Amino acid sequence: MTTEGLTRARTKMEQADVPPAAIAAFERFYGLLESGATGVVAEADVTPVQDLPVLADLDVDVAAGHAALAQTVVIKLNGGLGTSMGLDQAKSLLRVRGEDTFLDVIARQVLAARDESGARLPLVLMDSFRTRTDTLAALAEYPDLPVDGVPLDFLQNREPKLRADDLTPVEWPADPGLEWCPPGHGDFYPALYGSGTLRTLLDAGFRYAMVSNSDNLGATPDARIAGWFAATGAPFAAEVVRRTPADRKGGQLVRRTSDGRTILRETAQTLPQDKAVATDGAVHPFVTTNNLWLDLQALMTEMERTGGVLELPLIRNEKTVDPTDKTSTKVIQIESAMGAAIEVFEGAVAIEVDRSRFVPVKTTNDLLVLRSDVYRSAEGHRLVAVVAEPFVDLDPAHYATIDAFDQRIPNPPHLTGATALRVRGDWTFGRDVVVRGEAELADAGTPSQVPDGAVVDASGVSAG
Repeated sequence: MTTEGLTRARTKMEQADVPPAAIAAFERFYGLLESGATGVVAEADVTPVQDLPVLADLDVDVAAGHAALAQTVVIKLNGGLGTSMGLDQAKSLLRVRGEDTFLDVIARQVLAARDESGARLPLVLMDSFRTRTDTLAALAEYPDLPVDGVPLDFLQNREPKLRADDLTPVEWPADPGLEWCPPGHGDFYPALYGSGTLRTLLDAGFRYAMVSNSDNLGATPDARIAGWFAATGAPFAAEVVRRTPADRKGGQLVRRTSDGRTILRETAQTLPQDKAVATDGAVHPFVTTNNLWLDLQALMTEMERTGGVLELPLIRNEKTVDPTDKTSTKVIQIESAMGAAIEVFEGAVAIEVDRSRFVPVKTTNDLLVLRSDVYRSAEGHRLVAVVAEPFVDLDPAHYATIDAFDQRIPNPPHLTGATALRVRGDWTFGRDVVVRGEAELADAGTPSQVPDGAVVDASGVSAG
């Protein structure tokens, strides 16, 4: 292990008050990185996971489900800024349904689940330094949300980006903030433990946690899954869904042939030559939702055994120190995946859930569908698709950022009659536009307009 590189990185983290558990996790990953580990999982070394229990087929006692939910805390990963969509604040503050943000919908979903089940159901966010202030200010609009003895949030950790040439912490005086990066959502475990939040939750009488991303509004508190998970006695469970054409990315569960262990393979851990088969639904039918269920006592036992360091696989992410400047210094970001803990816990399980529990928004393509009439708000503020989601592919040159997207599509078109919408070029949509079938707008070469009330289909634009 390079003494200089690790020593400088550790000193930098200590001076920034990064908790010891996070530093210990970084040191472990640094050793793996220096040894040449890449975290890549080759297709030749795994077999597909094909058969899993299906939630819809399970008979879960209602009372048992509510009893399990009474011991459950809802945790949302909320550290992301949505920089890929041009945001500079918490992604969860993005407007998604009318004037409601992700955070508005999440708060109402949790409050509704409390009313329905009688459970305390605390909502706890894993924030970052850059999302915390705005997020807590927004949650102040929901005075009934806090639960006595439970914090509203805890902070994710940060770590130095490493120069790709010598693995020393990169220096970037033009913007020192770019010298740091989040450690991936696998940081959830040292952050929960190192912040003291894990102990606080156990002391407050909570046994289970439902963990999910704040940009997935399908991940609502669910008594049936809570009851099933409690009955399994498993320390860890992952929700998965059947792959669709929209799942161009996303981790998948596979079985390692060397030991038969179920593991998570993320997109970043897939070899280029394996990507076609890895995304083939006939071979690998499931994608992970990053909706996880944890036995908090089992997690505490494991964290104490390892000194706060779960033995998660490394994800080696190569970037530039300034993501907007591809000529800036090449760096390596050490990352890990939260769902990868499935291989850490003996007896971990997975369950196939309905697609309604997986409504992620990673791009403006996803956002357009979520804002449209494809979804309606149902009981408990759950979002329900009234038709199969159409495939949306907007020209990234004109729609990738929120500002550009909102400028061109201020009012979402009607998509319930569409199977696909492909847009190339610079098109601005008017009000009450109807999209039908396999619709496509070709690049006209100049900024173009879809008039109010128009129909867009395979032939282009026509009067409504």
